[in-house]
Amino acid sequence: MDVLDIKAFIPSKDYELSRSFYSEIGFKSEYVTDDLTLFQNGECLFFLQRFYNQDLANNFMLQICVSDIEEAFELCSTSRHKTKISPIQQESWGKVFYLWGPVGELLHITELGS
Repeated sequence: MDVLDIKAFIPSKDYELSRSFYSEIGFKSEYVTDDLTLFQNGECLFFLQRFYNQDLANNFMLQICVSDIEEAFELCSTSRHKTKISPIQQESWGKVFYLWGPVGELLHITELGS
């Protein structure tokens, strides 16, 4: 098997609220169907789905690697639809902050060290 790409399907409880959240943090949306939106930033893409399961949402995590953690933190801090955001933390492998989306999904916003 030669894998060319992988895209996650993120759950949403309030589809429009989640669409707004991902737009606020820098992703461009593209309509796919009434129940599915494709989001893109650079070469990275994922789907937001009109589907909600509490167990899935509470355990859903996504690592988003960025080139400038401070810029990303500033942008994400202004989101009206975030649930929670942590301070930037220095780790042995780089920097990270955690951002919780509208259904409790956890985004690891990461700047990897060189």
